[in-house]
Amino acid sequence: MSPIHFIEEETLITLLKNKDQRAFNYLYDNYSGALYGLALRIVKSKEYTDEVIQNVFVKIWNNANSYNADKGKLYTWIINITRNTAIDYMRSKGVQNELKNQSLPNFVDVDNKEKHNFTILESVDHIGFKNVLNELKSEWKQLIEMAYFEGYTQQEIAVKLDIPLGTVKTRTRNALIELKEILKEYK
Repeated sequence: MSPIHFIEEETLITLLKNKDQRAFNYLYDNYSGALYGLALRIVKSKEYTDEVIQNVFVKIWNNANSYNADKGKLYTWIINITRNTAIDYMRSKGVQNELKNQSLPNFVDVDNKEKHNFTILESVDHIGFKNVLNELKSEWKQLIEMAYFEGYTQQEIAVKLDIPLGTVKTRTRNALIELKEILKEYK
């Protein structure tokens, strides 16, 4: 099979649903970098991220028939699978036990955390999402980054930012509405 250099989204979806290996190869070649960056922001470990990405591509392959174009773009569906898989992975009992047994310096380089997050955001940015996020109010941008890139729940965000849960929910909703409007301009 010869490599495919560009596939329209509708064609890619059809190929995926038909379990065509070219679709899988295309997805991996064109999306794995962005998905890896997102997963790494959530799990903060290359070893764990490799496992998460493997699980993500298996889920995409096995669940391609559940994708519904009426509910959103393929990329959005894939991003949600990645985010949810990474969060589920981090909340799993085995990973939680393993993290408890690690010393902090081996797991998180606290001094380089800001630089690390910036690097990951840059690796995801080839899709242009950083530009979109930069158009949001700073308080909304922070919530979206914490929820979607760092894997915090709304309750955890409320505690971390010391703001009421209702405020987090309202701001997140408003941010998502605004993101939807901004993304319409990018079409």
